[in-house]
Formats: sequence, structure tokens, C-alpha cells
Amino acid sequence: MLPSDRPYIIGETAFHHEGDTAFLETLVRDAKNTGLDAVKFHLLLDLDDYMIATHEALEILRPWCLKAEQWDQVLGNVEGMDVILLCNDVKSVEYALQSKTPVKAIEIHATGINDIFLLEAASRFSGTVILGTGGSTLDEIQFAIDFLKKNGKDDMFLMHGFQSYPTDFRDIRLERMNKLAALFGLPVGYADHTDPEHPNNAFISCLGIANGYNVIEKHFTNRFGEKRIDAQSAVSIEQLNQIKDLASITWDSIGLHTPLELSEAERKYGNTGPMKKAIVARERIAEGEVITPEKIAFKRTNVSSSIKQIEWSKIIRNKALRTIEKDEIIDLSNVDYQFAVPEISQFKNTR
Repeated sequence: MLPSDRPYIIGETAFHHEGDTAFLETLVRDAKNTGLDAVKFHLLLDLDDYMIATHEALEILRPWCLKAEQWDQVLGNVEGMDVILLCNDVKSVEYALQSKTPVKAIEIHATGINDIFLLEAASRFSGTVILGTGGSTLDEIQFAIDFLKKNGKDDMFLMHGFQSYPTDFRDIRLERMNKLAALFGLPVGYADHTDPEHPNNAFISCLGIANGYNVIEKHFTNRFGEKRIDAQSAVSIEQLNQIKDLASITWDSIGLHTPLELSEAERKYGNTGPMKKAIVARERIAEGEVITPEKIAFKRTNVSSSIKQIEWSKIIRNKALRTIEKDEIIDLSNVDYQFAVPEISQFKNTR
């Protein structure tokens, strides 16, 4: 499974290389230098298994489709990052199954989410299978999940987001991620395709993390402004660094890793006495005198108290071990604690 205990950022190369392996390798090096967690490649080894012979984009795509030996070379140079392969055809899945380079995950794009031949091949992959859910209905997503499960595949991941060259942020609908997680019980990530020229691109890209989802996927380029395929959604290396930094800040700010545990700063803030009001003597209490609700008060003090506000019942109806001066903290050091049900009728509405 993909890591869930930290921001996990995937750099998407898609067909931005346009068949140029040297250029693709520069993207890989820049991804590593940026500190990305994973780099994703689009594999298309059998174009005839992907589109019909008369498709208008067939001859455009053909020179961009790298051969298996070219992928061996490119993937062999990936260091310090996970490899994710988006497999558009069955031969690409077969390549992933036998890859000399370890493959962290394979993805079935939304274009083939219900391609039973792709799903059957993917079910044999030992790592994570990512399902691209963009533009897919719930029954389509359910079919893919059920098919994979019936074929013995449980390690699945749903990726929300779609490419509309670029995607209008009003169409993202991040709330859908919550619905996907609740309905299917699977981890969910966010593939952002916001316009790189949008001034809030980095902010929008990290909204998934702000909602509790740690995986972000981004198209990126080291030739920002150059007209290459998928450039409409590809951020620059500088923007990628900004997103990486903002993702870490967002993660640390919302505390997904320890949602209920108080931080050291929060513990200091909640310290009884200097911050939270402590239990003190409202008036002077003589030694041996029984402490009643009328004789206590809650006030901020200069030093910490060992008794929390909610433990006030330990004090009531017990005797003072010594004289307790006005505004002095009352705790178990100056009270003869004997368990008793406190008399609290004055705090009840008796009318």
C-alpha cells in the first residue's frame, strides 16, 4: 500500500516526453532533486490494444510510445523514488509484472476502469493497484473493485481527479473523496490538474491533504511555458517545490498522524494553574475544617496545580490537613482525601 503517515507526492510525466527518452530522463532527475516520493510513467506498448485503427490520434501517439527496452533504460535510472506505472494496455501490465526495476504501484486509468482484460492482468500485480476514478460513476468504480477482489486483489487505491486541459478548480469537488472513502473503504488520493498559471495552484493542490488525504499527484515540467503535450497542467520545478513545502506545512498543521494527542505546546497551554483555572480557596480554610463548594473557587494561578478542574469532587466534603489561605491552591497535599459523594445540590436547578 502507498504510505499514509506523511505527505506522499507523485510526479506525473505522462506523455510530456513525446518519445524523447533523454528529455524524460531529465524529468526523472529533476523529480529526484525536488524530493518527490514517486514518479509516474504512462506505458503504452500495444497501441492497437488502446484505440481503433482509424482513431484520429493514433499516428500522433505512435512516436510517443516507448518500447520495452527504452523503458528498461529509463526505469533503470530512477533512484530514491518509488516507480508507478500507468498501464494503458495489457502488454504494459505484463511489462510491469516482469519489470527489472521494482514497481510500487500500477494504475488503471479512468479510460479503462472497466476493461476486464486490463483488470484481470492488474489483479496479478503484487503491489498496489490504483484506480483512476475521474469521470467514473459509482457503479463503474464498484465494478472494478469487485472484479479485482474476486480475482484476489485487495491492495487497491482510488485516485480522484481528472484532466480537462486544464481542470477548472470548481469542477474538482473534493467532497467526492470523502464519499469514495466512505462508500468503498479504500484509501483515496488527489490528482490535481489545475492551471499552472492559476495564482492559487499550490494551495488548491494541497486541499486534499487539508481534507485528510495524504497523496498528491502533479504533472510537472522542466520546460515551463514550452508547448508540449500535457503542458496545460504541468507545473514548473519551482512550483513543485512550493507544493512540496506547502504539503508538509498542511500535514503538520492538521496533525493527521496524531489527531487526538496533545502537542507539547498544547499541553503547556492546557496547564492547570498558569493557564486553566485551578481550584483555590475562596476564603481562609482552617485546619480540620470541612471543604464545601462555597469555600472553593476557580482562578488562574502563578504555579501549576496537580488537580484538574474536573477532579473538584475529590476536594469537596473532605477536611483540610492544615490551614489553607485565601487563593491558595487546594489539592491532595492539603486535604485529607476520603472518597465521598459530593453534595452538589446548589449546582442543580431545583426550581
